[in-house]
Amino acid sequence: MRDDHFSQTQTAPRHAARPPLPRFVRRWLALLPLCSCLAACALIHHDSPPAALIAPEQIRLADDIHLAGEGWPSARWWEDYHDPQLDALIDRALSHAPTLAIAREHVSQAHAQVELIRAGSDLQVSARGEADREHVSGHGFLSAYAQQDPAIGAYGPWYWTGLVGVDAHYDIDLWGKQRDLVRAALGEQNARRAEAAQAELEVSTGVAQLYYQIQIVYTSLGLLQQLRSVDAFELDTRSARHERGLEALTQSAEARSQLLALDQQIASAQEQIVQTREALRALLGAGADDLPAIVPVALPAPSVGLPSTLSFELLNRRPDLQALRWLVAASFDRIDAAKAAFYPSFDITAFFGFNALRMRDLFTHSAEQINLIPGLSLPIFDGGRLNAGLHGARSASNTLIEQYNEAVLDAVRDVAQTGSQIDDLEHRAQLQRERIDAIRFASESADAQYQRGLADRSTAMQAKAPVIEGQIALLQLNGDEIEAEIVLTRTLGGGYRSDDLPVLPAQPASATR
Repeated sequence: MRDDHFSQTQTAPRHAARPPLPRFVRRWLALLPLCSCLAACALIHHDSPPAALIAPEQIRLADDIHLAGEGWPSARWWEDYHDPQLDALIDRALSHAPTLAIAREHVSQAHAQVELIRAGSDLQVSARGEADREHVSGHGFLSAYAQQDPAIGAYGPWYWTGLVGVDAHYDIDLWGKQRDLVRAALGEQNARRAEAAQAELEVSTGVAQLYYQIQIVYTSLGLLQQLRSVDAFELDTRSARHERGLEALTQSAEARSQLLALDQQIASAQEQIVQTREALRALLGAGADDLPAIVPVALPAPSVGLPSTLSFELLNRRPDLQALRWLVAASFDRIDAAKAAFYPSFDITAFFGFNALRMRDLFTHSAEQINLIPGLSLPIFDGGRLNAGLHGARSASNTLIEQYNEAVLDAVRDVAQTGSQIDDLEHRAQLQRERIDAIRFASESADAQYQRGLADRSTAMQAKAPVIEGQIALLQLNGDEIEAEIVLTRTLGGGYRSDDLPVLPAQPASATR
């Protein structure tokens, strides 16, 4: 009785058949493992907000800076000086300067990086061939082939196995990670191009500064030689009077001391020309005997131009600001790529070819092999690697934003300070010209008295010295003006302009994704 009852209780459920589940329920049940995997993938723990970009309204000069001209420097700004000697030096520097060669290599390297990253998102196809001399284990999965068994084609335990075919792999960029990396690389390439333009600007302005330093010293040497002739005449006069007993030796010693001090200035000026030429040679990348002689020419009259206001357009004019702006834009794309790494990745791997245990069977129809492997990769537990990568990308981006903001403010400050300096130099030069006119009037009066026999020649010669000294001081002011004008050209971008300025939102979209 117990056995019968037991058998009835065990077999009773078999007679009560359950109705099958609907198809859509079975599909949802099949998706449950995938949903559970997606829920278990790595999560973004914390993403700090982006740093604030500087407002364009802050990029403006003070209203009390007014210069003589209007307009920006031209692309070949140095041609406005109408000096063929300077034109040839700068053209040579732009072609052969080592600094520019390095900058162009950086651009080439960035371009290669773009091509490398872009290639990673394309279909990858490669040919594959293998030949393997293999000893089959008698206790492994293929143990039957370790013995001689013609019925199954075993002649082991040694075999020559072969594989030949074509592999293909394609990553499906579903979340745009690869696209963001390509955009970041393109931004880096544009930044390197802007840096190359900045290097060209630095080289051209550097050549102009060194060239006019040499020209200013040439002009000052001429004035110093004139002043030396006055002091030499004074020494001869004092020596003659001392020999006749008309003056003490003290006056002759003082005149000789002044002449020696002037000779020291002349020697120092000549050495300055040598040192400046060597600096110019290094900037040009010229050899020991490859730098042409620099002939003295008349200095150009200072003439600068500054826009009445500087606003957002300053960013288009400064290649260094352009470079930083592109780097900031690229950093936003790297943040997007770092976020996309948290999501599942999909790829497809395929193989078509021949695979055979014996080499003589390799290219037979039965040895054909076809593989098609769709793949899914989910980051579940990564030890914080992805969050660390996102945090690093965000920190690097915020650092670039702060550097960019600082560079913009520094650029406006440099333009304002240089413009104010030029205004001050022009005012001081005008006062110096008026002072020279007054001194020249006294010198001409003394010379006229000497011509009429009302004064001796020594007095007329001594009256020339203040005029020459005033001209030397004016020359220094003119040199400072030319120097400041070249600096202003550099701070205004030297005519550089880019119309593809990247748009940087105040709150990047990547910060809210």
